[in-house]
Amino acid sequence: MTASAERAHARSAPRRGWLAALGLDRPELRAWTMYDFGVSAMQTTIATAVFPIFFVKVTGDGLSGPVASQWWGATNTIGAVLVALLAPVLGALADVRAAKKRFLAAFMLLGVGATAAMFLLQHGQIVLASVLFCLSVIGSTASMTFYESLLPHIAAPEEIDRVSTAGYAMGYIGGGVLLAINLAWILQPALFGLPSGDGLTRAQATLPTRLAFLSVAVWWLVFSLPVLRRVPEPARVFEADESRQEAPLRTAFTRLGETLRELRGYKQAFLMMVAFTVYNDGIQTIIRMASVYGTEIGIGQSDLITAILLVQFVGIPCAFVFGSLAGRLGAKRGIMLGLIVYTGICIYGYFMRTATQFYGLAILVGLVQGGTQALSRSLFASMVPKHKSGEFFGFFSVFEKFGGIFGPLLFSLAIGQTGSSRGAIISVIVFFAAGAWLLSRVDVEEGVRVARGADAQTRGA
Repeated sequence: MTASAERAHARSAPRRGWLAALGLDRPELRAWTMYDFGVSAMQTTIATAVFPIFFVKVTGDGLSGPVASQWWGATNTIGAVLVALLAPVLGALADVRAAKKRFLAAFMLLGVGATAAMFLLQHGQIVLASVLFCLSVIGSTASMTFYESLLPHIAAPEEIDRVSTAGYAMGYIGGGVLLAINLAWILQPALFGLPSGDGLTRAQATLPTRLAFLSVAVWWLVFSLPVLRRVPEPARVFEADESRQEAPLRTAFTRLGETLRELRGYKQAFLMMVAFTVYNDGIQTIIRMASVYGTEIGIGQSDLITAILLVQFVGIPCAFVFGSLAGRLGAKRGIMLGLIVYTGICIYGYFMRTATQFYGLAILVGLVQGGTQALSRSLFASMVPKHKSGEFFGFFSVFEKFGGIFGPLLFSLAIGQTGSSRGAIISVIVFFAAGAWLLSRVDVEEGVRVARGADAQTRGA
């Protein structure tokens, strides 16, 4: 090695060590996490902070508040159900045809197109707004199924937790940065040369918000390119009883049927999915009901939006920390730690009174939200056969959708019984306790052994 080469190697070694600690030391890993960076803008600006208000106040103009809210709830439900029905079949087909990236790209373009079209929405167009939002949800959720199914193919077993948490951290950065920019020009349009002041037409008044929707589409599209360009498509493989001449769709349905019958053979992965469904129900309840709860106890809208941003930016370093922590404790214990903190969050929320305390709640959620979900993803990925990753993550997506139905329902029932959200937030603890108990029953080593044994019986295309 020449002297100059030695100096270059010495300079790059610390950089590789630093990036390796974060799970970002190879180009394909960095490219993979950039999709989370892009698609998370849809979650923050469209699904959480900006579009829901626009949906009710602008496209729901002329309807009473409860009716517009019912439209919003129904649209979310329809999108989730459609994805739940499609995900396992499309996941199996993507495995058989070695087309994970093509399916990712197709659903990404569907979501990007629908999100960009939101720029055209005007007052009273709630039907069109519902259709576009539903398509955006389908595009983002389905594309994430194929994105996540790439994880076990690009990350080695010893780094999979770090890579998964790096994806969530990058998602926090991407979603948080664009949301902050969007809120800046929505709240201070004059600073950006946009129409402001009195005497604006309806179209002018909504222009900053509609430009935010368009910016999400561009952001999502641009940061989708790295994963499509740099991450290799996993090779097509066949199980021992499959033929290369059989039609791919038929093979996909055959595999799907076999997996449904053989889930007992992947008992640990299945138990992990059930545990995740239960405790994720609690996580999603806190995410969805926090703003409603804050509003009920008198927290102002600006404080609520600031708290959403706080969760995003606190979550960035904490997601990386969870990845490092998993290397010492293991992913399963890391998730358990997150569930303990979530239990404390429910208790803290019961006694919360002020905006300052609400910020404290946001910080606590930011500490564990991304890390807990990221380690759940990586733990599941370690226990599924690689040649069926698309199919299994399709099932994971179905279970994830169910993790968000019963929590809000219990929350509503508890409000009816107690007359306040304070009692309801305590009731959410049952999901964390039950999910932790189920997770404690998961034998990770057995799950990994069964998955690798299934992979060993395949043959290349």
